[in-house]
Amino acid sequence: MNIHEYQAKAVLREFGAPVSRGKAVFSAAEAETAAKELGGPLWVVKSQIHAGGRGKGKFKEASAGEKGGVRLAKSVDEVKTFVEQMLGATLVTVQTGPVGKQVNRLYIEDGSDIEREFYLSALVDRGTGQVAFVVSTEGGMDIEEVAHRTPEKIVTFSVDPATGVMPHHGRRVAKALGLNGDLAKQAEGLVSKLYAAFVAKDMSMLEINPLIVTRDGQLKCLDAKVSFDSNALYRHPDVVALRDLTEEDEKEIEASKHDLAYIALDGTIGCMVNGAGLAMATMDIIKLYGEEPANFLDVGGGASKEKVTAAFKIITADPNVKGILVNIFGGIMRCDVIAEGVLAAVREVGLTVPLVVRLEGTNVELGKKIINESGLNVISANDLDDAAQKIVKAVREVA
Repeated sequence: MNIHEYQAKAVLREFGAPVSRGKAVFSAAEAETAAKELGGPLWVVKSQIHAGGRGKGKFKEASAGEKGGVRLAKSVDEVKTFVEQMLGATLVTVQTGPVGKQVNRLYIEDGSDIEREFYLSALVDRGTGQVAFVVSTEGGMDIEEVAHRTPEKIVTFSVDPATGVMPHHGRRVAKALGLNGDLAKQAEGLVSKLYAAFVAKDMSMLEINPLIVTRDGQLKCLDAKVSFDSNALYRHPDVVALRDLTEEDEKEIEASKHDLAYIALDGTIGCMVNGAGLAMATMDIIKLYGEEPANFLDVGGGASKEKVTAAFKIITADPNVKGILVNIFGGIMRCDVIAEGVLAAVREVGLTVPLVVRLEGTNVELGKKIINESGLNVISANDLDDAAQKIVKAVREVA
C-alpha cells in the first residue's frame, strides 16, 4: 500500500526524522491559510499523487500553467494561484503514463536552502531477509538511471535483524555521502530513526530523494515515498486509514475486498489463474503468441465459488478485455469448484467475449463435465499451450 508524501513525512516525524513543516490542502482557501501559518518567505507547492517525477511532469490542461507538479512560490498570492491552477488538473509524469493522474490534494511546505542533495532508501532484501539501505551522492535523480550510468556511486548494505542498526551503519552512510563532523553524527541518528520507522510500521520501501544538507548544516528529508507490506496492514489500522482510494484502480480495489491478487495491465486477454508462478507463465505464453494480457489475477489456492465469481466479474468489468483465459491447476483448489464459479459468473454477468478454460488436477474430469454440459459458449482446452493458442485465435477473429 502506498501513501502520499505528506503522509509519509508525518510518519517519519513520529520517529524523529527531520522533515520540513508543511500542510496538506484541498482548496485555494486552505492553501492561503496554510501559507500564512507557515510564514514563508519561500513556499513549495507539491502535487500529491502516487507517482514519481512530479517536478518534471506536465499538466494536460493549459490552464494549469507551464510549470510542473512541484512549484516554488515567493508570496502567499502566488501559492494561491498555483493551487488554483493545479487542483483538479491531470499531471502526466514518467511513472503515470500518458493518461496521467488527477491532482486532488496538494502539500504546501516551507522552502529549504539547499547546499547538497543525496539519495537514501531502505527496502526489504528478499535474498537475505534483511532490511537493506541504498545510498548515493546522486540525489534528486532516478536511482535506476544512476544504477545504469554510474553504478559505482551507489552503496548498499543490509542490517542484521538480530542486532538492528549499529553505529557502524551510520558511519557507512556518512562515508558514502562524504559527511564529516556534526553531519556524520546526524547521518548516524537518521539511519537509526528510519530503520525504527521501517520495522515498526512494516514498510516494504522507504525512499528519501533527495536527502539534503541545508546551508546551515542540517540534514533534512526533503521528499519521502513510503510503501507498506499489505500483508501486515491488519496490525496497523492507523496506516490503513491513510489509504487514498482515488489513487488506485477501481478493479484493484474491488479485488482487495475479496482477497484476490489483481493488477490491471494494458492488454486485451483477461487472465484468471491460481498461483503466482502459473499466472506469470500464462501471461508469458499469451505474449509468446502475439497478444497482451489485460491483467494479473491469482485467485489463490483455496478460492471458493463466490471468490471465483468475484474474480470473473472484475475481469469482465475491464472494457479493454476482448477474451478471457481461465487456467487452473487443481491442487487444494478443486476443478469442479472453479467450473461452477466460472459458470455462475457467466450466467450472472453475461458473456460477450470468447472464454477459454483449461483445467487440470483435482476433480478435473468433473470440472470439464460441468463446463461441457452447461450449454454455454465456453471453449475447453487440453493444456496451457492449447489454451493460449485458442484464446489468441478467438480474440483475433472477433477483432
